[in-house]
Amino acid sequence: MEHRALLTQMFDAAIKAADPLAALRPHLPDRPKGRTVVIGAGKGAAQMAAAFEMLWDRPLSGVVVTRYGYAAPCKYMKIIEASHPVPDAAGMAASAALFDAVDGLTSDDLVVALICGGGSSLLPAPPDGLTLADEQALNEVLLASGAPIGVMNAIRKHCSMIKGGRLAAAAHPARVVSLIVSDVPGDNPAQVASGPTVPDGVDLEETIALIKGLKLELPSAIKMHLAKQIARAPSPDDEVFAHNEVKIVASAAFSLEAAAQVARAAGYSAVILSDAIEGEARDIGLMHAAIARQVSVKNAPFQKPVVILSGGETTVTLRAKGRGGRNTEFLLSFANAIEAVETITALAADTDGIDGSEDNAGAFADGQSGARMRAGGVDPKAALASNDAWGAFDAAGDLFVTGPTGTNVNDFRAIIVEAD
Repeated sequence: MEHRALLTQMFDAAIKAADPLAALRPHLPDRPKGRTVVIGAGKGAAQMAAAFEMLWDRPLSGVVVTRYGYAAPCKYMKIIEASHPVPDAAGMAASAALFDAVDGLTSDDLVVALICGGGSSLLPAPPDGLTLADEQALNEVLLASGAPIGVMNAIRKHCSMIKGGRLAAAAHPARVVSLIVSDVPGDNPAQVASGPTVPDGVDLEETIALIKGLKLELPSAIKMHLAKQIARAPSPDDEVFAHNEVKIVASAAFSLEAAAQVARAAGYSAVILSDAIEGEARDIGLMHAAIARQVSVKNAPFQKPVVILSGGETTVTLRAKGRGGRNTEFLLSFANAIEAVETITALAADTDGIDGSEDNAGAFADGQSGARMRAGGVDPKAALASNDAWGAFDAAGDLFVTGPTGTNVNDFRAIIVEAD
């Protein structure tokens, strides 16, 4: 329990480092001659909007879209809730409302875009020839494919009227300042929420090549749309973006360093493997387990006691219809690989507070997790094979539940390797 308390403190520090008020304060744009219009999308966008209202000293208006249950009270902005991870009709209406908010602006006006993870699903806007059902089908296929987030977003932006910088283009000639909480490996702002206000350089031909290279089987309507060669997103060098600004205000790197400081204050050394790890969740779990076991047994490559931290965005290729998310799948694979090693305790969680299909942020694991799962009637290896990490950790009593955190800087992984 002492180790779990420390892991929780580190998670809390990571969330605090991405707090919208603290993150936005140093990055406020110059005040405009004309209007200030705020737009936003993502699972933490409403909290960003509320913080911006507290910091801004001029009149403003706007529209912000967030996930159902993630709203925050705002005085001057309309908050719209929509579905995540599968788009719905409310998201369609929200996309239209965002376009309405930036319509008719002048070069004297300022558009502040508050963007964070989750915006891709929250902003369906199918082009002519596609429907909401087609976007829903595409999203489900991509989420189950195990494709890297960059590939998913390249495909999404060519099948949308709002992604890939199109919303910023609609605001021209107003200046657009995008303040972004990054939840993507490498902090490429064009990848966050599929970049509604930030164009991406991956063109249509490259996107089609990626689809073929990964052998992705997309819905027939999507394949037909891409084949027509009319789905071109704006280029980053388009003059409509010339006077815009893009700022990363919070990211996994900031949050992991905050967690490392908590570990050091508790008497542990702390190492950050990377803030940009990608790959199949269960494979990344095995890699982390191998490092932790090496430290436990051989006191290398890091000296015990140590906290090993990492972030990024793993993926899950669905093999069966279980329950859970990428962090619990990572941790179940990790738990299977460290069974009976008594010196290792870990937490893996999504920093937005929801990991996948249920209401938990993630879970805890240690050398006795497998035994607790079996005592609860669940075979941990069978659970991994059926993508039912939630069921396994629920049986063990090891779920980590926080509720919505109001921010999102992607996966958080912390592993304590104790001295013998």
